[in-house]
Amino acid sequence: MARRRAKSGTPSLGPKKRQPRFVTCVRNDVNPAALKLRKDYEVVPDGKATKNHMIRVVDELGEDYLYPEAYFVAAKKSAR
Repeated sequence: MARRRAKSGTPSLGPKKRQPRFVTCVRNDVNPAALKLRKDYEVVPDGKATKNHMIRVVDELGEDYLYPEAYFVAAKKSAR
């Protein structure tokens, strides 16, 4: 496998895979069937949503939807 050299001159294996980011639901008054309180949800990166104070998560229905940032807090790191 060929290694690329980073600008610093050290070998690189290409783009780093981003670790999934998780948030914990603290509010679900709009659609309680889609979000469970105190449950961790995976965040789907969406820069446009972030600018509008929204967050895209994969909910209980298995779909990624936008919800207000106020519905979540950063999940504590744990072994997943």
